Amino acid sequence: MGADALVGDPRPAPPRGRAGAETAAAASPSGPAAGVPPHGPHDAPTPGDQPPARTSAAAGNLAAATDGTPVTPRWARPAFFALLLSTGLLYLYNLHASGYANSFYSAAVQAGSQSWKAFFFGSLDAANAITVDKPPAALWPMALSVGMFGLNSWAILVPEVLMGVGAVAVVHASVRRRAGHGAALLAGAVLALTPVAALMFRFNNPDALLALLMAVACHLVVRALEDGRTKWLVWAGVAVGFAFLTKTLQAFLILPALAAVYAVCAPVRPRKRFVQLALATVALVVSGGWWVAVVELWPASSRPYIGGSQNNSFLELTFGYNGLGRLNGDETGSVGGGGGPGGGGRWGETGWDRMFNDDIGGQISWLLPAALILLVAALVLTRKAGRTDVTRAAFLVWGGSLLTTAVVFSFMAGIFHQYYTVALAPYLAAVTGMGAAVLWQRRRETWAALTLAAAVTATAAWGYVLLQRTPDHLPWLRWLVLVCGLTAALGLVFAGRAGRRVVLAAAGLGVAASLAGPTAYTLSTVREGHSGSIVTAGPASTGVGGGGRPPGGAQDAGQGGGPGGGGGPRNGTPPDGAPPNPDGTGGTGGFPGGGPTGRNGTGSPPGAAGTTTEAPGRGAGAGPGMGGLLGGTDVDAEARELLESDAGDHTWAAAAVGAQNAASYQLATGEPVMAIGGFNGTDPSPTLAQFQRYVKDGRIHYFVSGGGGGRGEGTASRITAWVEANFTQVTAGSATFYDLTRPASES
Repeated sequence: MGADALVGDPRPAPPRGRAGAETAAAASPSGPAAGVPPHGPHDAPTPGDQPPARTSAAAGNLAAATDGTPVTPRWARPAFFALLLSTGLLYLYNLHASGYANSFYSAAVQAGSQSWKAFFFGSLDAANAITVDKPPAALWPMALSVGMFGLNSWAILVPEVLMGVGAVAVVHASVRRRAGHGAALLAGAVLALTPVAALMFRFNNPDALLALLMAVACHLVVRALEDGRTKWLVWAGVAVGFAFLTKTLQAFLILPALAAVYAVCAPVRPRKRFVQLALATVALVVSGGWWVAVVELWPASSRPYIGGSQNNSFLELTFGYNGLGRLNGDETGSVGGGGGPGGGGRWGETGWDRMFNDDIGGQISWLLPAALILLVAALVLTRKAGRTDVTRAAFLVWGGSLLTTAVVFSFMAGIFHQYYTVALAPYLAAVTGMGAAVLWQRRRETWAALTLAAAVTATAAWGYVLLQRTPDHLPWLRWLVLVCGLTAALGLVFAGRAGRRVVLAAAGLGVAASLAGPTAYTLSTVREGHSGSIVTAGPASTGVGGGGRPPGGAQDAGQGGGPGGGGGPRNGTPPDGAPPNPDGTGGTGGFPGGGPTGRNGTGSPPGAAGTTTEAPGRGAGAGPGMGGLLGGTDVDAEARELLESDAGDHTWAAAAVGAQNAASYQLATGEPVMAIGGFNGTDPSPTLAQFQRYVKDGRIHYFVSGGGGGRGEGTASRITAWVEANFTQVTAGSATFYDLTRPASES
């Protein structure tokens, strides 16, 4: 393979006939200022459309690599399968170390594998007391897997790995059509080796499916821009609709960019463009709204309470806690937001540099400076192209999605966690791959060579800064990245005059230096297990990776706790018995739903007789962070045996304040456990009157002592006070319960 093949200059043989001649003219460096891009045998515009999309000479060779009948290099297909295989093996490595990962979602997966009603609604327990605080689409693949293979870490997490492999394949396919096979391999590698991607495609939060569906939507919109076919745009709407059923309004962040690009650049007449956009909107509403309609029309008395809402309404959850509240910080049922631009808060400082700060930079931003440089260069290069230039439109789709999402993330004042940035990874990878190919095509021009060198220099310098933030992790690597990157940049400056071998060596060294830092963080990420509500990528010794210091500078000391107070360790004993973080730090920012629980939280498989993570004096079930709201607790054998006794005689084996707390006991016993107050312990479900009726009817056996949310004036605190005043306390191992079948007067 030569340098051209590696970086994206496939130069395929043109198709026969007039179209082939036009394609060859467009592909030729000395061709006309604009040419006709190739179309496949079924891609001819429909009668009445405008002429086919025209592609600028600057992107000529790129366009020639898309459809038609190009000659695919022999190495391309094996390289593609090698990329997918290596991505899958990387993400599968040590997967079991995460145990149940986020036990909140694992408990819902367990419930969905036991009850079709719980499956449909996304209930936290099979008895359908309350749902998770998201729509259930992300739970469905995992629940089906658990239904087929049983409840275990692999059955839960392998579907997430497959989503990661799928996302790499989608980005590769989209970049290949516009920039060639070499650029596609680069883009796929960038995505696979992004630390936060390696984290979330091995974890059971909804973000893995969201990232995949957003990549699919962008790819389909670019396909629609190639030939103006309605079906691609409609399928893009379907993808966004299912993304809404994955993580509600976050799926809509890129809609303005996608719609605007298609409305302006589509190769069909204006009237047809807007009809197509209307049809895509209908597809989005149907694919994302059918479940919402069923839930809202279903009698509330016969379905689970909508977790995260205050009025048992999914629409309220969508536009409140999971919607506008994330932007302005006004999240009823949660805690305060992050403050205005430049201000700090529980969720970290907001502002234009948020994606580069100490908390988030190492997760996603390694190649972000280069992507921005390449995006600007590509748009400048194609500025004189026709309206329907597909290469420019592709940059606008992927680049617009990148910028829109990054800006919203940078300034949102509500709940924000580092792992949210996985949504940026597909966009960043596509822009990087296509941008590098565009400039490589023009490397003999001084400005293009200098821009390539600037992108490599920026990446090397920023990689040095990020690696310097973790001085104990491979301290030699930052110097290697800097020296190799600057050397490669120097070679690229002379790309137009140096020999072919020198240029190829400089390009290869530049790619290696650019990917060395994120690769090191990715390898560190896959070597360790991750569990709890909030996880981060990177080495455990860093202040951000491994659940180091909380975002926004919250104190490390444990601030929550059940009866007895006291702060427990940040990291409980993981399922495989590994020790807590090497730095020995403990505690977590003690607020509901926020602050990291650390890399090695809790979440033992059923039957595991782990040690509890409470500090002396803490109530049972109070795991890391606000009495277990963030990471639950390990369940020892005595507590498990107690809850399993006579469990079949009750609807719920137990009830606990906070979903993570309840999930730990449910996963350990396999029996439904009611989560009082939902995730944060702040949802008004069940009410005290409802809980008293359940107890009177014998539907709940035990109440788990402790747990966050049991203080104050909320529903959870009133239920806790009533139970403690009226029922007999029972101790099992290190845990304390109240037997709701034994009033205190009988003890």
